[in-house]
Amino acid sequence: MSDAAFDKLYQEVFSDLTVDQEESAELKEKFEEANPPPDKLVPLRAGAFRVGCGFISEDHDKNVSLLRSINAIVHTLETTRMLPKETDASEENFDESKVEELYRETFGDLTVDREESAELFAFFQEDNPPPKSKLVWTRAAAFRIGCEFLGDDKATNISLLRCINVVVHALEMSCMVPKPYVLKVEPPEEIQVASIGLHASLSKAAQHLWDLDVNRLTPNQDYKINVQGGKKPYQKHDGAPDPLFTFVNSAPFRRPTYKAFIALLDNYSAETGIAEVVTNTERREVSTFLRAIMQTGPMQFCHKYCRANAPDKVPSDRDGFMKLLHKIWFELYHRSRGGRADSSGFEHVFVGEIKDDKVSGFHNWIYFYLEEKKGDLDYKGYIKPRSRSDAYTDSDDHILTLQFLWKGVEKSVGTSFVGVSPEFEMALYTMCFLIGEEQNTIELDTGTGDVFELNVKCFPMARGKIGTSFCEASRHWEE
Repeated sequence: MSDAAFDKLYQEVFSDLTVDQEESAELKEKFEEANPPPDKLVPLRAGAFRVGCGFISEDHDKNVSLLRSINAIVHTLETTRMLPKETDASEENFDESKVEELYRETFGDLTVDREESAELFAFFQEDNPPPKSKLVWTRAAAFRIGCEFLGDDKATNISLLRCINVVVHALEMSCMVPKPYVLKVEPPEEIQVASIGLHASLSKAAQHLWDLDVNRLTPNQDYKINVQGGKKPYQKHDGAPDPLFTFVNSAPFRRPTYKAFIALLDNYSAETGIAEVVTNTERREVSTFLRAIMQTGPMQFCHKYCRANAPDKVPSDRDGFMKLLHKIWFELYHRSRGGRADSSGFEHVFVGEIKDDKVSGFHNWIYFYLEEKKGDLDYKGYIKPRSRSDAYTDSDDHILTLQFLWKGVEKSVGTSFVGVSPEFEMALYTMCFLIGEEQNTIELDTGTGDVFELNVKCFPMARGKIGTSFCEASRHWEE
């Protein structure tokens, strides 16, 4: 289910301000059927509060019913998709009165600043940790105490809802963990390489990855880009006086896969020929990233698809597949002369390198945005389509071919996905590298009315490791 579908579900629940047993069972069925990955649980819970704000009224009794309805949704989400953390907390040491006292203090001024948020986490983790048997009570108490603070105007009550959401967030992050994610979708037999051929198979598998990417950002909502002027790769003038990104919502960067991905970006030296030194902290960051992406639909589909089409080289178990991912993406090799271990597939593709006074690699939109924000990257404009029949480049395109300067060095032409999650790109390039050829033609419907024909290029280095992997936009049309 999409975010919009969940919003509609919440609206239906709030329409009569009651959640009976039948509706509760339907909610459970919807959450289980949707099978949201861990990264989506916080947005789904916050969405219940956000949609609920639209149902706030001046009727006190109706507002109490609304809080109970939101509590019912949160309860169903927690019980179907989350598990209590293993702790030593006991009922004997748990003080319910302190919980109620804390809630009243928190809701007193209808705001929760960073200091108060940190106090909530400390309370649930150290001062008065609830045992498993009291988690439901502790969360429900936030709504019950919240009812005491309902006011006569809408603005006050919306502020209260936001405060309750912060409390519930602190409780969930402190005392619960997502259930292990297991993708229920199997690669259909009719899309296997043996059934329809390599490129047709990869194309259909890529569309499956796209449809599974629930962590993808929405253009003109989660981020805004200003493509400005188009140019040919050989043209040196600046076709874009302004930055490419005019707005990016940083909240998704706190999701597990985004957060783990961003932690890797400062681990590399841009210049080739300088040996990379991998610290223990950096090794842990790589491990955290691999574990995070393997808890997502795109990477689990990638594993299943690769195993089905290359069982001789792709392990069936998840740990074995993660070791393979580590080898092809993160093991170091030398890209320049001199024999120094100065590069890896991940560094080249996602971070980029400078060799012979040219930028190579660097095909990731997140790093592009972060470097542009720092002032280390200057966007020079998008590359005009090769054919006049191609659709125009605009702000809702998820694939851009562009030119830029990075650290004062030019990237004359490079193609990047925009708005996609780290797991989508890892899955697509891994799939094409393990199953495909050096050049793989796929067709991708991005859901914004745009369809792209892409050439996903994959070149190996150093005995089976990724030398580079990126896409080129061959055609672009609108439907």
